[in-house]
Amino acid sequence: MTVEVEAGRGLGVLRDARLLALDAAEQIAATNGVCIRPLVHRRVDIATGRSDMVHVPCGARLEAKCPPCAKRNRQVRRAQCREGWHLEAEPPMAGVGGPVTVAEPGETGDGQRWLVEMRADLEAQREVAACMGADTAGLEAAIVAVEAEIGAAQDRAAQYDTEALAGQNRGHRVRSTRRRQDAPDLPRRTMWDTTVGRTYAAPDGRVYRPSMFITLTLPSYGRVRGGVPVDPGTYDYRRAARDALHFSKLVDRFVQNLRRVAGFSVQYFASVEGQKRGAPHLHMAIRGTLPRAELRQIIAATYHQVWWPAADEAVYEGDRLPVWSEGAEGYVDPASGEVLPTWDEALDRLGVDEDAAPLHVARFGVQHDVQGLLAGTADADQRVRYLTKSLGETVADGEDGGAARRAHVARLVAALRYEPCSPVCSNWLRYGVQPRGAVSGLVPGWCRGKAHRAEQLGYGGRRVLVSRRWSGKSMGDHRRDRRAWVMAALGLDETPDAHRYMWRRVAWDETDVGSLALGLLREVASRQRWRAELERLRARADDPPCDSETTVLGNTDVLIGG
Repeated sequence: MTVEVEAGRGLGVLRDARLLALDAAEQIAATNGVCIRPLVHRRVDIATGRSDMVHVPCGARLEAKCPPCAKRNRQVRRAQCREGWHLEAEPPMAGVGGPVTVAEPGETGDGQRWLVEMRADLEAQREVAACMGADTAGLEAAIVAVEAEIGAAQDRAAQYDTEALAGQNRGHRVRSTRRRQDAPDLPRRTMWDTTVGRTYAAPDGRVYRPSMFITLTLPSYGRVRGGVPVDPGTYDYRRAARDALHFSKLVDRFVQNLRRVAGFSVQYFASVEGQKRGAPHLHMAIRGTLPRAELRQIIAATYHQVWWPAADEAVYEGDRLPVWSEGAEGYVDPASGEVLPTWDEALDRLGVDEDAAPLHVARFGVQHDVQGLLAGTADADQRVRYLTKSLGETVADGEDGGAARRAHVARLVAALRYEPCSPVCSNWLRYGVQPRGAVSGLVPGWCRGKAHRAEQLGYGGRRVLVSRRWSGKSMGDHRRDRRAWVMAALGLDETPDAHRYMWRRVAWDETDVGSLALGLLREVASRQRWRAELERLRARADDPPCDSETTVLGNTDVLIGG
């Protein structure tokens, strides 16, 4: 017994020592700008057969990014914002001169993903066997069989999408586009095929091409002081919750109205962050300018109507909830057994009701800010940093505010709990409607949607909104540009060969992966060597670097490994 206790105590001490070592390694890695939550991939060189373990930063793949990856993404976003804001010519992007059409990939099922992963594993095994001189006939036959199954799965998916689209077209609903009587009309100008704003000539002959920075907020739901309602009893939490849920759609409407009034395809870089009161608000950089009077008119005239079934009075609550019926393939009333209307049936009833009103109408508040800016000024650079300062945070991040604000946030989360966030939200069962694509096990108040999380406070959209023709580059393009500059400064030739390597995601518990702490320390050593070389090159430079080079060299922790 004593031996067993001592052995168990020894294992506990060893485990604690490993955890302390990992904690120290993570702190060192974060200080040196190394991703502390890397994804491990096995990279097989097809030419030589060599297999290596490679750490891929989590920033481009995981929603919850580690601090170094969040910092790296902020720097890339700043470069993207700065490059596209004050362009004097059209960005080099396909689609200029007409609408840009992007084919969206369809959803891939678990079965298809499993087949593709198996195909990648078989290919890696075949390449390794070929390099070692082993027989590959069996592996090649297996690859052919898996490819045939992948093709059959794709055909089935295409047929399903075609049938679903046909069903949607048969049930397509058309609503009147007449504007609300309580919203002012907007002028409509002839659209010009351009994305850059107009220029203005000064009396001294200088020509300026200004741009704009706009801040938009939601309306008031009651008096607040320091981010906390003065009277929580009269604060309209339901309206605040619904405005937050549909804020992204309201922003889309604003962009549509903005382009219609401006007469050209206005391009924008925007970020959404939370106010102290918990409501989302928008900061938007716009290329080009409009008269402030027209902008005020556009803001006042922008609204978004939510044409959903009624969700004001609960039909089922407490222990009396709809139950799933296998025979009916849907949810039924627990007492009468009557099948609840589906989402499409509920919308059909709403469509034929001439007296129907939208569930909610979202609008902007009266408080807004409009600023004109010129390229290269300190104000413009400050706004770029302001647009990206909160990236990596959530809407609820910010000052704690004490017990009063925590109580306010708790009341807002409670108001969001039973609000439907989308057509597939399980909260529709509370109001007597089956969600779209309903399955067994749905419970009102327990929707897994992003908008219902306490840290999101109702906003489930993207935090960064960038128009397609902003800078002519994607985030990947900006990352590659910055990395290419560093590689050129180091004198390294990095010509990518897309067909040389085979990649496969591996788990940390595989035998040959190694410890995470050791892997982080190796990445730190590599990062320090690169940084030292860049500092040496900067010291040797005869001329001071340009602005872009200063940005790159000043953020080597962000660039290396990105």
